[in-house]
Amino acid sequence: MSAEKTGLIKDDNGTTRCFWPGEDEQYVIYHDDEWGTPEDSDQRLFEKICLEGFQAGLSWITILRKRENFRDAFHDFDIEKVAAMGDADIEKLVLNAGIIRHRGKIKSTINNARMAIEMAESEGSVGAYFWRWEPPEDERPDVLTYDWLRNNPISPLSTALSKDLKKRGWSFVGPTTMYAFMQAMGMVNDHIEGCTCRAKIDAERAKFVRPK
Repeated sequence: MSAEKTGLIKDDNGTTRCFWPGEDEQYVIYHDDEWGTPEDSDQRLFEKICLEGFQAGLSWITILRKRENFRDAFHDFDIEKVAAMGDADIEKLVLNAGIIRHRGKIKSTINNARMAIEMAESEGSVGAYFWRWEPPEDERPDVLTYDWLRNNPISPLSTALSKDLKKRGWSFVGPTTMYAFMQAMGMVNDHIEGCTCRAKIDAERAKFVRPK
């Protein structure tokens, strides 16, 4: 069956993976080695949620190619350092061609860092908060197909997570963005059945200790 039906592609070495990285080397490495791997570091979770926010309206490969520039611009997403950034930093970043020069998203990153500090204080850690939103197994499909993914760009929990974050003062955290965040951080395993990475991510999730 074609990739249009299965959502899977096979490379010249016979490796089958999800269709979306195509043949782009950087994208393939991200798919194979990072996407879906469970993450508990507050700093890396903060980075993920910020970059997903920057992606809104754009493609992920655009963000991925600029990721090191984003890390330079936002102090490697050190939450305390980003929270301390001010108007002068915003004006500087709006002129930084190495990142996405969207004033609203830049301001959102700084705002969300401040909200993340409050979250860590009230919830124990940023990681502890987010992992409480992991969906139970009975809300996940028995077989993860391309059709299921196309028909479920959001989930009840990503919608509820979005609503709760907005209530806490976060921005650029809509339901679709939050589902993409859940996929990227490993809260769900959305490697399509048949992808070479699906079993690896299942094993990583099985041994992962959820932060509390």
